[in-house]
Amino acid sequence: MQRDNRTSELRLGQDIADRLRGLAEMALKVACTVPRASPYRHLAQQLARAGTAAGANYEGARAAESRADFIHNVLLATKELREALYWLRLARAANLVPVPLVERAIDEADQLTRILGASARTARQNAP
Repeated sequence: MQRDNRTSELRLGQDIADRLRGLAEMALKVACTVPRASPYRHLAQQLARAGTAAGANYEGARAAESRADFIHNVLLATKELREALYWLRLARAANLVPVPLVERAIDEADQLTRILGASARTARQNAP
């Protein structure tokens, strides 16, 4: 029975990892649609960095050696998601990117921010 629970936990973690990878792909696509004019390059670079860093930090959390390490990495991933949300919203507000693409990315980043925030809170509450 314990093995089944562990398999379920890994599957749940994989689902979030897959969603973060999908968000990274969306962030890169949005970044590629940002105009190449000099003032916008910073936005595109920051979006690409933050949008891909969230998934990398989550993978670090999945390989954590302790509960504290897990919480730290999940919080880093959440922080990167919040930063990606900032850049996505700025790109939308400045009308720099196609609305449907940026809206999907914003929705997914918002959902993942909530999920990872809840995961960190639960891990803290369950700490011995």
